[in-house]
Amino acid sequence: MACDVSPAADRAAIEANLAGFQRIPIDQPGLRAASVALCLVERRGALCLLVTRRAATLRNHPGQWALPGGSRDPGESVEEAARRELREETGVAVPAGDVLGVLDDYVTRSGYLITPVMVWGGPVRTPMTGPESEVAQIYAIPLTDLDQPAQLLDIPESHRQVLRLPLLGDFVYAPTAAIIYQFCQLARHGHTTRVSHFDQPVFAWK
Repeated sequence: MACDVSPAADRAAIEANLAGFQRIPIDQPGLRAASVALCLVERRGALCLLVTRRAATLRNHPGQWALPGGSRDPGESVEEAARRELREETGVAVPAGDVLGVLDDYVTRSGYLITPVMVWGGPVRTPMTGPESEVAQIYAIPLTDLDQPAQLLDIPESHRQVLRLPLLGDFVYAPTAAIIYQFCQLARHGHTTRVSHFDQPVFAWK
């Protein structure tokens, strides 16, 4: 999105691209249900996505790039869990009316069924802070930086390719990269691109 386009126009364009999207849910018993938030915020005239770096002290996936999210509580909807996790991990509170849509489910090697929820955060007026035990840092990444061609890697441990994207001199891998890639293709370009078939790198299998 260009910097000279108003936030209202940005949102309208994204909602228009989402209008005809038909998500693919996954029904696979035994998985732990989780939601992640793809939260769009306005920073310095640019539309950005909130991405976190997980704390190095976490037992699972320490130091990895992530989207705000986590397991759903009993009785929570997909959208409610994403909004709660976003608030807990970044301090950004989003009302139910600012949920833009839901992307395809993704099953992780560690046994989670992730449902990505797109939300509109608008201008960030409060400091973004999360629990130090979970979140090392919060980044607002311009969509123009995230909207990159997918890099597909062959690994000997799987017949499926691994998807990754460049991010701040590093790489972010599936599932986070796959979710971001589907989001950018759909929200920015109106392209329905499926990503649930992409695998994760071996270091993320546990």
